Amino acid sequence: MSDVDDTAAKNPAAKIATIVIVLLLAMVVLYAMTDRMAPSSSRGIVSAHVVQIAPRVSGEVTRVHIADDAVVQAGDPLFSLDPRPLELALQQAEANLTSTIQNIDASGASLVAAQAAVTQARSALETTRVQSERTFRLEERGLATTSAGDTARGQVADAETRLAAAEANLESARTQLGSQGNDNPAIAAAQAQLERAQYDLNSATVLAPHLGVVTNVLLAEGQFIGAGNPALTFIDADAAWVTVDLRENQLQNVQADDKVGLLFDAVPGQIFDGRVQSIAWGINPGRNIQGGLVVNQPSNRWFEPARRIPVRVELVDGMEAWPANVRVGGKVHAVVYASGKGNPIAWLSGAFQRIQSLTSYLH
Repeated sequence: MSDVDDTAAKNPAAKIATIVIVLLLAMVVLYAMTDRMAPSSSRGIVSAHVVQIAPRVSGEVTRVHIADDAVVQAGDPLFSLDPRPLELALQQAEANLTSTIQNIDASGASLVAAQAAVTQARSALETTRVQSERTFRLEERGLATTSAGDTARGQVADAETRLAAAEANLESARTQLGSQGNDNPAIAAAQAQLERAQYDLNSATVLAPHLGVVTNVLLAEGQFIGAGNPALTFIDADAAWVTVDLRENQLQNVQADDKVGLLFDAVPGQIFDGRVQSIAWGINPGRNIQGGLVVNQPSNRWFEPARRIPVRVELVDGMEAWPANVRVGGKVHAVVYASGKGNPIAWLSGAFQRIQSLTSYLH
C-alpha cells in the first residue's frame, strides 16, 4: 500500500490529469448554466427599418436635393421630377371640369379652387398620420414620451379639422351649382379627374417620410424613374434595434422584457442597458420544394449545426440613448440576463462582457 501511495506521489501526471478533468467538467457545467441563466452572443446586428423610396408618379429627375448619407428631417425634399407633364394634365382636368359645368350654365371657378384645397388637406393628413402612427407605436413600447404622443395626436386632429373644413367648402361650391349640377355624373367624373391630377402634381417632389438617413443615392438629373421604382434607400432614425441570434437551447428561459447588456463594436468600453422586445416565432431552415415535394438535404457532418433564432433587443432608454456613431449592420455583443442579475452566473457573465468591452479597443 505504501508502494502505491509512493508511486502516485512520484507521478505528478496523475494529479495534473485529475485537475484537468475536474476543470473540464466544471467548464462544461458552467457553460450549460450560462446558456440557461445568462445566454450571450457576439453575433448581434444593429437593425433598423430600411425603406426603398419610390415616386408615386413617373417622370424625369430635374433636381436631387440631398447628398448620399445625408440626415433628413420629416418633410425634407429628396428629389423632384419634371412637373411640366403633370401641370399640363392638371390644366386639362381643370378645363374639362369647367367645360362640363358650363354646359349647365354655372361657374366652376369656386369648385376648382375648393377641390384643390381638399386635395392639399388630404395629402397633409395622410403625411401626418404616417408620421404619427410611428410615434404611437413607439409610445406603446415605452420608447417615446407621452408628451410626444399627445403632440402627434394634436397634429392628426388639426389635419382632420383642416380636411373637414376644406370638404365643407367643396360641398358648398357643389351646392351653388344647383341640384342639377350637384348630382351630375359628368361633373363627378371630371372632379375626380381633377383631384387625381392635383394629387399627381403634389407628388412631383418626393419628401422624406420622417427623420432618417438616405443612402445609396444613385440619382442624377435627367434620369427617368417609373412610378413605384425604388430611387434611393431610406433608413429610419427613430426606430433602431439589435437582432441577436441565439441557439435554440439558449432560449429556454428567455422572455420578453428580460434585461440585456449590449456592447457595440463602434462604442468600445461602454455597455448599454437593453431589454428583450420579442423572440421570433420562426426561421427559414432552407428546405427546398421541387415537384410539390420537399427535397432531401443530405449531410456529411457528424453533428447537425445548431439552429439560431433571432431575438429583438431594444435600448431601455429608447432612441434618445442610441449612440450616434453606430451604423446599421454593425456588430453587437449581447448578454441576456434570463434569470436576472442577482446570481453568480450573471455576475460572471457581466464581468466577462466588461473585460471584452475593454479589449474591444484593440480590434
